Amino acid sequence: MCAKRLLGLAGTFCLLSGVGLAQAQFGLRQDDPDAPPWQEEVVEPPAYPEEANLLPFYVSEMTAHRFFIDGTSLSVGKDGVVRYVLVVRTAGGTTNVSFEGIRCETREFRIYATGRGDRSWAKARLSEWRPIENKPMNRHHAALSRDLFCPGGVPIASPAEGRNALKLGKHPHAT
Repeated sequence: MCAKRLLGLAGTFCLLSGVGLAQAQFGLRQDDPDAPPWQEEVVEPPAYPEEANLLPFYVSEMTAHRFFIDGTSLSVGKDGVVRYVLVVRTAGGTTNVSFEGIRCETREFRIYATGRGDRSWAKARLSEWRPIENKPMNRHHAALSRDLFCPGGVPIASPAEGRNALKLGKHPHAT
């Protein structure tokens, strides 16, 4: 009983230490009044996704759509935002492509650009940060945030870590 409790406390300490490290690395400390306000990096869409680079991820039993991340597009900015190209293949046969970002600290997502049929990008008309909601339908942003790219609200440290989480089906530190 004591050993289990100690292991639980050690795990909590490691998780909190990781949060502190990420806060220091990405300048996410909200409790420091002297810290500069968060500033988002200016980004351009990456190359259009290639089929060979698509990594599938599970969303829920409630959807017949299939979801993929272009593994070569995955990045973690100095601003703490995890960016990626999302490919959604609907049950009806339509393919939707978007360049997006997740701000792990605030659990928000943003769509920067959408894919066109000619494999080019169009700047998203509505490109503001929106809260990630964990609803039964359309929960792909929640799956990306909670299960893959932001375990414990902390951004992955590298694209390789994110690709590994996608290959495993869940980040090793996701709850």
